[in-house]
Amino acid sequence: MAQVSDIRNIALVGHSAAGKTTLGEAMLLKAGVTNRLGKVDDGSSGLDHDEESRERKHSVDSTLGYFEHDGKLINFVDTPGMPDYAGQAIAALAGVETAAIVVSAVGGIGVNTRRMNTVAESFGLARMIVINRIDADNVDLTEVYEAVRETFGPTCYAINLPADNGQRVVNVYTELSGETDLGSVEDAHKQLIEAIVETDEGLMEAYMETGSAPLDKLGPAMAKACAAGTLTPVMFTSATNDVGITELISAFKAFAPGPAWGKPRALIEGEGEEQKETPIEVSADGPFIGQVFKITTDPKSHIKYCVTRIHSGTLKHDGQIMLESERKGHRPGHILKLRGGEHHEVPEAIAGDIVAFAKLEAHIGTMVFSAPTDGRAALPKSPVPMFSLALEPKARGDTEKVGAALHRFAEEDPCFQYHRDPETHELLMSGLGELHLNVIRSKMKRYFKLEVETHAPKIPYRETISGVSKNVEYTHKKQSGGAGQFARVFIDMGPQPRGEGYLFEDKIFGGAIDQAFRPSVDKGIREQMKKGVIAGCPVVDVRVALVDGKTHPVDSKDVAFQIAGRQAFKKAFMQCSPMLLEPVVKVEVYVPTDNVGDITRDLAGKRGQILGQDVLPGNQTCIYATVPLAEVANYSSQLKSVTAGQGSYSMEYSHYDIVPPNVQQQVMAAYKSGDDEDE
Repeated sequence: MAQVSDIRNIALVGHSAAGKTTLGEAMLLKAGVTNRLGKVDDGSSGLDHDEESRERKHSVDSTLGYFEHDGKLINFVDTPGMPDYAGQAIAALAGVETAAIVVSAVGGIGVNTRRMNTVAESFGLARMIVINRIDADNVDLTEVYEAVRETFGPTCYAINLPADNGQRVVNVYTELSGETDLGSVEDAHKQLIEAIVETDEGLMEAYMETGSAPLDKLGPAMAKACAAGTLTPVMFTSATNDVGITELISAFKAFAPGPAWGKPRALIEGEGEEQKETPIEVSADGPFIGQVFKITTDPKSHIKYCVTRIHSGTLKHDGQIMLESERKGHRPGHILKLRGGEHHEVPEAIAGDIVAFAKLEAHIGTMVFSAPTDGRAALPKSPVPMFSLALEPKARGDTEKVGAALHRFAEEDPCFQYHRDPETHELLMSGLGELHLNVIRSKMKRYFKLEVETHAPKIPYRETISGVSKNVEYTHKKQSGGAGQFARVFIDMGPQPRGEGYLFEDKIFGGAIDQAFRPSVDKGIREQMKKGVIAGCPVVDVRVALVDGKTHPVDSKDVAFQIAGRQAFKKAFMQCSPMLLEPVVKVEVYVPTDNVGDITRDLAGKRGQILGQDVLPGNQTCIYATVPLAEVANYSSQLKSVTAGQGSYSMEYSHYDIVPPNVQQQVMAAYKSGDDEDE
């Protein structure tokens, strides 16, 4: 087994079509793990082993891989590049020290490339840039390299450069002369060495005195600078043609930080001001501590595997593990390492390694210990799923099965959620975009034999009033041979301040209505408020006063006064200038600067209010606005269309506001009212 100091954990991240999966396949081939290069296009990739990825010809899930090379164990996570699958990619960062950001020399820097760089940087990971597909036709590598430095910052320096039109790479870290496709080796070598010595005071002094620095000191200094984020190595590869793969593996071994000196982890206990953090020492001899960062289920056996990063200690197969906040231990049984769809049993799990345990009832982020322990470890921040669809099973009786399937998908993907809306009673699933939810539907059919119908969810409008009405009367009489029903009520109605809800006042003096029946009026009104009056939406912020009425000594009953209360409320509501309120959300839209004008005009056309904007590195701009939810419920596909797939956005609830009259008429017209009450 490898020692802690010999382990390197890498996440291959970046936009779709950058070649991350092929890069992983090329490393496995170079390390002698496989005997041919698995390819995505022909379905021979061992990393894209699931049917969904093979059919779509792009990764829809993150996948584990590992290999040993010259005494080093390199674990890597191949992550999906489509923005709709970002949850899987971001979760993978919790298990590694280094994010290898893969950029296509053909497609350039995509929106997900920027997102993953930002998340990795904010999470404190080392970053290395891999420019792939360098031997493709009609690529301008100088332009790509300059774009990388502009987007990701001046700390980016090439440690190798392409030569002979991308047919080979030259190591400018060790070589002193020669020519490359991007200029002289001598210039690149000097720039790199000066960048390294600037991060180390001792090396800087020696370099200033002698004009050079020894490689045996430069290597550790660059590894330290990479871990600290003060230097970002850039490498060039062609995964399909074995260009730069050996150099890439060597760079991972030499410059990617190991678990002991990479991003520090800590156990967090408590909340707010009482929160306490205890650093985790990465040692094979320490207490056993791990964190689940990926959950996957075998499609044939349906066995659930919890992929776990071991932060401390050593665990053998006959040991004991406990999930956070539990006091009951579990035998881990088989300790597995995953490579694509293959499971390989190992005798133990040690600090720094990535392993999998079967049949644990855990979720992404769950902590695993060998003794009763409280605490959690930080996870990188995932985007909130904002694209929602309502779904209904095609077959009656499949509701519970659909719920079980959705639960599994929610366990596996931190950016997938589902719930039943208490207001609209619709079963909703939410993801990062239309493609994301299409894949969920496809998996549901493929793995669970379940088919569902989907449609846009109802917007949770609210009904309220702006006017006042007095002495609105309603009499309920029913005579059907036996005992009858009678109730007469008079109510006043007016608006409450926004957000203060419903107020019922009993203003009857004397015995016009028996005391026992007055709460029945309130109950009937509350029931009607749930159903709405003009558009079938809940009523909010109204004040009702019961001011008069009449009781029959025989026929007055609780149900009669409930019905009278409902009908009087509806009648008064229509006299009080009824109006609809709609949810308004705050949005942050990230787009190329060239698209700012198009996006601001589009948001204004959606009744949005632009609040401001920030210019970001890499020719990006963030636009801040508030927009009615109804206008941006399906904004992801519209934004992709306007920005050619380069835009992204996030949104969160802000407040409720008045719906314009023309929109209110449309909503009311779509509502088919059915009054099933007896009068």
